[in-house]
Amino acid sequence: MKTFHGLEHFKTEDKTIITIGTFDGVHIGHQKVIKKLLKTARKKNRPSVLLSFFPHPRMVLQKEAGIKLLNTIDERAELLEKTGLKNLVIIPFNKEFSRLTALDFVRKILVNTLNISRLLIGYDHQFGKNREGNFEQLTEYGHTYGFKVDKIEALDIDRISISSTKIRTALENGNIQKANTYLGYNYMLSGTVVKGHNLGEKIGYPTANLHIAEAYKLIPKTGAYISKSYLNGAWVYGMTNIGYRPTVNGKHQTIETHFFNFKDDLYGRKIRIHLLDYLRDEQKFDSVVQLKNQLLNDKKTALEIIASIPKT
Repeated sequence: MKTFHGLEHFKTEDKTIITIGTFDGVHIGHQKVIKKLLKTARKKNRPSVLLSFFPHPRMVLQKEAGIKLLNTIDERAELLEKTGLKNLVIIPFNKEFSRLTALDFVRKILVNTLNISRLLIGYDHQFGKNREGNFEQLTEYGHTYGFKVDKIEALDIDRISISSTKIRTALENGNIQKANTYLGYNYMLSGTVVKGHNLGEKIGYPTANLHIAEAYKLIPKTGAYISKSYLNGAWVYGMTNIGYRPTVNGKHQTIETHFFNFKDDLYGRKIRIHLLDYLRDEQKFDSVVQLKNQLLNDKKTALEIIASIPKT
């Protein structure tokens, strides 16, 4: 996949098949759109293009909302590459861009820059200044500028339309299994291992302290999780605690993972934690001894659940 940060870097003489959206999470609803995009592109023998935006428009236009995203921009690009997409064009979103009318968006970007022949969009897609554009308007512009528009209906699971917002809510409630089902993969946290307070090591549960540089990344509900990470060429399971370490009067949120049967030094390394299941809420214990006993119980529960996971 080729990634273009800005329209000025994308050049093509070929007619393109395009879809548009932020695609935060690249969840199974998004994957359905991309699958149809790639199928259409192969059938027409034309390059596939996904036109996306960063920062998320709501981060620019609704700063007070403090929206958190399911993916960092690098995670999103990696997930999109796995789909088989050929071209990812990321437009830097700012207030000036947001003032572009629907007509100018179609004419200047889709037609004159991306050389569009067909557009695939979700059933509820809106675009342009004040989100004035919609499917019907796009269809009219298509007649004017010579491209076709296909509408993709909502994808439902348990009669609930999948959306990035609903996945965010599931994560904020600690419902990691629901979030993973909607995503089609395990929710990930990517960052660098940094020095911690070494309490875990002192009580027999050394941890990798994860620092995530992107402040906009959504951190799930505080608590203990079953997790895994790809380290030194193999999957290593463990348990991850997201929280404030109330037993020792912690002041800042940490993301700490104790890996099972793994002893290598991870300080300074970039790793990715995949969250599999929720173990329990964060608790304040009366003593470090009680905390250690709870960690022993957590590990036993985690290993039992891990043993039941189908290995692929």
